[in-house]
Amino acid sequence: MGGNQGIFEMSPRKSLIMFAAASMFVCLSTLPAPAQTPSPAPASPSDEAIQKTIHDYILAHPEVVIQSLRIAKEREEERLSELAKSKIGLFRKELVEDANAPVLGNPTGDVTLVEFFDYRCAYCRQVEPFLETLIKTDAGVRIVEKEFPILGPASVYAARVALAANKQGKHKQFHDAVMAKKPNIDETTVLKLAEEAGLDIGRLKADMNSPEIDAEIKRNNEIAKALRLNGTPAFIVGTELVPGATDLETLRALLDDARHAVN
Repeated sequence: MGGNQGIFEMSPRKSLIMFAAASMFVCLSTLPAPAQTPSPAPASPSDEAIQKTIHDYILAHPEVVIQSLRIAKEREEERLSELAKSKIGLFRKELVEDANAPVLGNPTGDVTLVEFFDYRCAYCRQVEPFLETLIKTDAGVRIVEKEFPILGPASVYAARVALAANKQGKHKQFHDAVMAKKPNIDETTVLKLAEEAGLDIGRLKADMNSPEIDAEIKRNNEIAKALRLNGTPAFIVGTELVPGATDLETLRALLDDARHAVN
């Protein structure tokens, strides 16, 4: 998922409407003028006449509106992409070098993939096999897991347990156990899976409610808000942001592009 307004000054919908209106003005300005008898002081068209001309032209050429909206949408997407890249640059250190975030794959890999995810997210489970494939086939990939629990109290509980498990060096065991289950997990299931993963439950309960874990989840939420992430999963490689579930080929392409950008 007043704060967003400071990041993106104009909504996509408003941008599209403004662009379409501007396009209509340009189209009308290029219409051939009707033949007129020269007049020393031609009367200015009334607002009603202008509106009727616009109305008639739109009805006669609806493709102009569709094309204008398409172009406006593309330009808005480009603008938002550039803004996201600038934000990623601002948070680069916190995204890639977060000492409290669990890391999968090669901890010293040459390229980092950051994932914002929620343990109760079905789409996160959909892409999990792709991440596992990357880990198995790409010895240089480093995956930073940013806990972004947005699907209710059970999500927050699971995120806290995962971060506490990381303190015991058993995050991967817990992570794999939870992701193997259906997304509708509850607190009882999460704690049972933690126990089965070999975690010290007493220490786990103490750690999961620590100020350090509170701060980690809070900061992840703040960064996600700044990046306008409204759901999970979301992936960041280099300066590229891919919101939502994606495929293995896209993830590999992102990693390749990041490597080429460095070399």
